[in-house]
Amino acid sequence: MDPRGFPTSLPEFQRVFPDEAACAKYLEAVRWPDGFICHKCGHKDEPYRIRTTAPIVFRCRSCKLGTSLTAGTVMDHTRTPLSIWFWGAYLVTTQTPGQSALQFQRQLGLSRYETAFQILHKLRAGMVRPERDGIGGEHPVEVDECLVGGRTRGEGRGVHHKATVVGAVEVRLRKDAEDRAAKHKAAHDGGVPLKKLYYAGRLRLRVVDGRGAEGLTRFISENIAPGSLIRTDGWHSYERLPSLGFEHAPLDLNGDPEKAEQHLPMIHLVFSNLKTWILGTHHGCIAQHHLQAYLNEYVFRFNRRFYPMTAFNSVLGLAARSESATYAELYSGTWAHPAA
Repeated sequence: MDPRGFPTSLPEFQRVFPDEAACAKYLEAVRWPDGFICHKCGHKDEPYRIRTTAPIVFRCRSCKLGTSLTAGTVMDHTRTPLSIWFWGAYLVTTQTPGQSALQFQRQLGLSRYETAFQILHKLRAGMVRPERDGIGGEHPVEVDECLVGGRTRGEGRGVHHKATVVGAVEVRLRKDAEDRAAKHKAAHDGGVPLKKLYYAGRLRLRVVDGRGAEGLTRFISENIAPGSLIRTDGWHSYERLPSLGFEHAPLDLNGDPEKAEQHLPMIHLVFSNLKTWILGTHHGCIAQHHLQAYLNEYVFRFNRRFYPMTAFNSVLGLAARSESATYAELYSGTWAHPAA
């Protein structure tokens, strides 16, 4: 157990959440950290607890309204035990490469693949905070696009059905940058590689409809703090950035890998790791209408990579304040896009 109380191993997790009662107690504390408050009348008091149903129903002592423990969360109307949800949250947030639905089904002994898929997709809904801050500010931001998807065969050369993904990542100076620079200069001739002095900060990813200016600039305006320095290639769709209040540093790369490595090293590394994750964990089998949900998971894990054990608490804390997607929204993929 780490100093903040997060389980750091599977045996510790088993001890902290041994049964349904422990999971319910934790979820109640996440939903109402200062005690139960009726969402209808605002009355704050210890509620009546009706345990004849699962999950527990809390009844307000003032207006008598009943509120399910999972109401208004991604677990609303679930028939799956809370312990399964907790194990799922733990596995998907603490395993470095994440979990595919098939792996999840096998590890938790679920009888149906669809159950595993729904649980993972609903947990992904809790990985995005609608009120999250824009990235950048004092840190420069690299922005670029890539194509994600498998090969298309039998439709002619140059034809593909890949999705366009735009990404933005902060470039942060390492605290020990001066020491790293001195050590590198002592061991090598020439300049110091940027990756020795900088690291990738917060990340944002979104599926967009092509490389048009409207989609790219909307993504930037909604995800990057105004006034930030943005580095891009020379693509004309980024020409409007100065008029939108951003400091713009474009560079025509002309397919030169050395220029790309110097100007946009972090976002290209992010895209490379993203594609490796999709091919490795999910074997490249992600439908385009579900791609944004998987990008949300990748961003969540990336932004918490230095604190992997707190990610479990974060995803349940966020999930307890996220509306559950409907069946139609879940399988159409539309639920993942508005908050992306």
